[in-house]
Amino acid sequence: MSTAILHVEGMTCKHCKMSVENALKTLDGVQNATVDLDSKTVSIDYDPAVVDEESLKKIIGEAGYEVK
Repeated sequence: MSTAILHVEGMTCKHCKMSVENALKTLDGVQNATVDLDSKTVSIDYDPAVVDEESLKKIIGEAGYEVK
């Protein structure tokens, strides 16, 4: 299991938090995703044998947010 911490722009409220967390949790290999609105980061626990970091960034972008 690996952990990625990504800086995400555009998250401002609880709805944003839930959108990003739920989008990430739809990916196979993602165990947990936790957004911290104050630091504008998301911490993702994932299995690198199943999903890569680029896929994590892509799904966040598809949810309408920008990964820095």
